[in-house]
Amino acid sequence: MPHRHTTFSKFIIEDQRRRGGADTDLTALLNDVQTACKFIASAAARGSLSPSAGQPAVPAPEPGVNVHGETQKPLDLIANEIMLRTCEYGGKLCGMASEEMEEPYRIPREYPRGRYLLCFDPLDGSSNVDVNLTVGTIFSILKAPDGVEEPEVEHFLQPGTQQVAAGFALYGPADMIVATFGEGVHGFTLDREIGAYTLTHPDMRIPDHVCEFAINSSNARFWEPPVRQYVEECIKGSSGPREADFNMRWIASLVAEVYRILIRGGVFLYPRDARPTHKPGRLRLLYEANPIAMLVEQAGGAASTGRQRILDIKPMALHQRVPVILGSKAEVERLVAYHAAYDRGEELSFHAPLFGSRSLFLAPEPAALS
Repeated sequence: MPHRHTTFSKFIIEDQRRRGGADTDLTALLNDVQTACKFIASAAARGSLSPSAGQPAVPAPEPGVNVHGETQKPLDLIANEIMLRTCEYGGKLCGMASEEMEEPYRIPREYPRGRYLLCFDPLDGSSNVDVNLTVGTIFSILKAPDGVEEPEVEHFLQPGTQQVAAGFALYGPADMIVATFGEGVHGFTLDREIGAYTLTHPDMRIPDHVCEFAINSSNARFWEPPVRQYVEECIKGSSGPREADFNMRWIASLVAEVYRILIRGGVFLYPRDARPTHKPGRLRLLYEANPIAMLVEQAGGAASTGRQRILDIKPMALHQRVPVILGSKAEVERLVAYHAAYDRGEELSFHAPLFGSRSLFLAPEPAALS
């Protein structure tokens, strides 16, 4: 068991020694990522205040619309620039991909190339910035194919099983990094007195059975029948087929939702729905779904689209979207079984209109995923 004062950097070194040898390049890259997260945490904490003198110099960004058609906030672009500037010069990367950039980022020619690729969402949950709720950064580390120094899009299109490490940072009441390096999930809290992320949550495990679910119920009219059935059964509580009362949560910040599940269990759903703009899903595979799925599985949970294990998906595009259902294994498996029954043409039993509205069952049904 690591000492309670183990820092993020020390833990990485000790973890690699336990597993057969040090990877100094990966250690250096992870240290660059944690440094970037410290800068982003500082920027997020200052809110509308002027930038701190200790932050790296980044261009004053002009918010616009990103590749996904979403309106950017200034902090989205500040966080993106911080990650690029902090990680580009260390010589451990040959390319980066971000939610805020349409194409992969090429390492400037004046810096040496490395053998890793970094995919990241610089500021997950940025819609919460204006209301002062928890936001975060998600990251995924892959190995570049042998001999590749100037990666193209296809070099990033690796299934989640190929991830070397993954994690997310939380910027909230306490700033944290939650990460996996391939064996287990560990949480580190930023100790501002010493300026280091320190191990506070070793070997995090998702509880098997917890009566909580997180979904944006305003989209109920667009859900597929398997999701409708699951949510209806949860809402019926102890008087329904589940014979247990459930609580519903929704923060609109993936990192905050996943952290709650790591601590308390439950299930998070951002499922496929009938809207053309949401097919086949909403969350991005490479830098949201894959790293989070790796964390969830390493913590004993499960992560699926409803029809396929997320980590097995072969990416087809840099900003590919997928449905996401993750959390306690038993709940995810129940949802997967409902999807399988629906795709076989079996009738799903709805005992009463969800939320008291019959219009839900009159909505057009999306076609099953192939």
